[in-house]
Amino acid sequence: MSLFTVFAIVITLTALFSYLNEVYIKLPGSIGIMLASLISSIVFIVLGYIGFGHTRWATNLIIAADFNHLFMNGMLSFLLFAAASRVDVSKLKEFALTIAYLATAGIVISSLFVGFSMYWVVSQFGVGLPLIYAILFGAIISPIDAVVVIKILKRVDAGNTMETIITGESLFNDAAAVVLFVLLLGIASGTTSMTTLGIGEFFLREAVGGLVLGLVLGYLAHFMILQIIYKGSDNHIVIILLTLALVSGGYTLAELIEVSGPLTSVVSGLFLAKSRHDAIGTKHEHGHYVREFWEVIDEVLNAVLFVLIGLEVLILNFEKTYFFGCGLVIPIIIIARYISVEFPLVFLRFFRRIPSLKGFIMTWSGIRGGVSIALALSLPDDSPRDIILVLTYIVVVFSILVQGLTLGPAVKWYKNRAGIK
Repeated sequence: MSLFTVFAIVITLTALFSYLNEVYIKLPGSIGIMLASLISSIVFIVLGYIGFGHTRWATNLIIAADFNHLFMNGMLSFLLFAAASRVDVSKLKEFALTIAYLATAGIVISSLFVGFSMYWVVSQFGVGLPLIYAILFGAIISPIDAVVVIKILKRVDAGNTMETIITGESLFNDAAAVVLFVLLLGIASGTTSMTTLGIGEFFLREAVGGLVLGLVLGYLAHFMILQIIYKGSDNHIVIILLTLALVSGGYTLAELIEVSGPLTSVVSGLFLAKSRHDAIGTKHEHGHYVREFWEVIDEVLNAVLFVLIGLEVLILNFEKTYFFGCGLVIPIIIIARYISVEFPLVFLRFFRRIPSLKGFIMTWSGIRGGVSIALALSLPDDSPRDIILVLTYIVVVFSILVQGLTLGPAVKWYKNRAGIK
């Protein structure tokens, strides 16, 4: 199956599922599209199981699409860049400490809690899952989906403080989770030393390197964009091309020099947000054009992503013993999110002003998405890949359908209860 054929089929399915959701299902865009895709996949599985028709082409399509490669080496950089480019940088600075904690220490705490808990749970059902891979599963499932969460919070008006913190966390913890995943996978496979020096060198190269590269490229693009604006040029296509070069070229360069590509995309995206703010300050139309362009890119890629998530069920290897673990993994993930968000912030408040974040809302906003599935798919064949992939998929589907559909009402309920308008 050629690359263009795969592209054509995926785009056609995305358009079809978007139409069905818009006309009949009427759920929030991404969630409704994924639900339509998931239902279609289940229908194909049932038809194949009873021997009706030729359904193998659907599985071949998913294999040919190569979700992990497509998402991690293309879509993720554009989605993170687009999301970061719409952030209010001044608000992000105000809660920088809280966001930094949630995106670093918070994700480590969550990964360890999930890892040790799942190691014990699966052992009770006779499933062999080494502790390092259980913790690796914790790192895979801990990052929250920036795209879904931001869209829901915008729609329900969660308030500036909570919206800023959750948005900042969701942007940076995707990047942090990828760094942690690569570190743990390296330790599991023996390619990364588990010494303090080895771990320190890895984080210095990946995290700090990604930050520095994002700052350098972002500043350079920011300078070039402002030069165009201040010269009075009305050619906004040049600015759009610069932003495309920034995200695609920056991610490629990050991969070549082995630093964090996602972190580079987030930081450079924040520079675009600053450039657009400066353009608006000069009453220039470039800010509007660039915003509209990246909103379209974001919406299209997001729709394609959720179609692929729904179709991924076609290639999963379900075993009966896995379902016992699936029944317990969801409450474990929710508890881990609460612990990683709420408890340490209590101690941080002794040292400086930390905004009051309601544990329930922060916990329920922890919606997982494409990053988790892509990381699980990237596990090598000689690892316990099947069980980790199934558990990850179950959590992601539950998170998107249940938490995604109820987060809005939960925020409204909290605001009414607290008397917040």
